[in-house]
Amino acid sequence: MNILFICTHNRCRSILSEAICRQLAGDKIQAWSAGSQPVGQVHPLSLKYLEAKAYNTEGLSSQSWNDFEQVKPEIVVTVCDSAANESCPVWFAEGIKVHWGLEDPSKLEGSEEEIAEAFFKVIALIEKRVQALLALDLNNRDKKQLEAELQAIGELK
Repeated sequence: MNILFICTHNRCRSILSEAICRQLAGDKIQAWSAGSQPVGQVHPLSLKYLEAKAYNTEGLSSQSWNDFEQVKPEIVVTVCDSAANESCPVWFAEGIKVHWGLEDPSKLEGSEEEIAEAFFKVIALIEKRVQALLALDLNNRDKKQLEAELQAIGELK
């Protein structure tokens, strides 16, 4: 099963989602992230707080969703509201597209402790959603049923 996490700039929320899903899913799911308008670099705090939670950050990079046409993801998850409202490449239509909105901790202004708390809150929510994803029997669901279950996961708080 291939999953692609999308955020407009592919520097924070989609990167967090990719790293967490890769590590928690093991070989059950192949996870990637991309952006419609990637900035070309991962936000340094994304790497810092992933590493603080013992997630592997090796190989994480900000890249375009156009780089994933050959991957043919079965699931495309938008994690920012602007990406959810963008026109996606035609080849996304082959998979299931759902929205798992997340607040952007990289845009928070505040103390170091407040910023860390915001990152850890988003990381915990991603972990909860990925665990719910992993609890599904991904191979024995029809597309409509799986889409509904994935959308419900995106509503977890």
